Amino acid sequence: MEEKDNVQEKESEIIVENQEGETSSIQIADDVVAVIAGKAVSEAPGVYAMAGGFAGGISEVLSGKKNLSKGIKVEVGEKDAKIDVNIIVEYGSRIPDVAFDIQNRVKTAVEGMTGLKVLAVNVHVQGVNTESLTDDDSSKDSDKK
Repeated sequence: MEEKDNVQEKESEIIVENQEGETSSIQIADDVVAVIAGKAVSEAPGVYAMAGGFAGGISEVLSGKKNLSKGIKVEVGEKDAKIDVNIIVEYGSRIPDVAFDIQNRVKTAVEGMTGLKVLAVNVHVQGVNTESLTDDDSSKDSDKK
């Protein structure tokens, strides 16, 4: 008997029955659901960035790749999912509208691609980006001189 690694990825299993009555299963890892949700969030207007932990930022720098699951926490059951999204919004965006749009996009994307029922999409606004506003102000100041 082979020993498994200590690291275990949590997966959702979907049982499918074909026309002949044969059954098979499809397993979807939580990370897959997180990437689908992250991609949907990144396309929403008003989202400046995903708010992830320190480790998420370091892994992006070291790998050179954008981590689409950064700021996403997923709890997947047998046939359903709950998703938490942590974001930073752009200054001037109406936060309730941004959050509602994210909830709709994530629910549609995850349900459409996985067949899981999304029970909840909780949006946590962790900050507001004001850098572009500051950059515009500083360039105006330099123009005046």
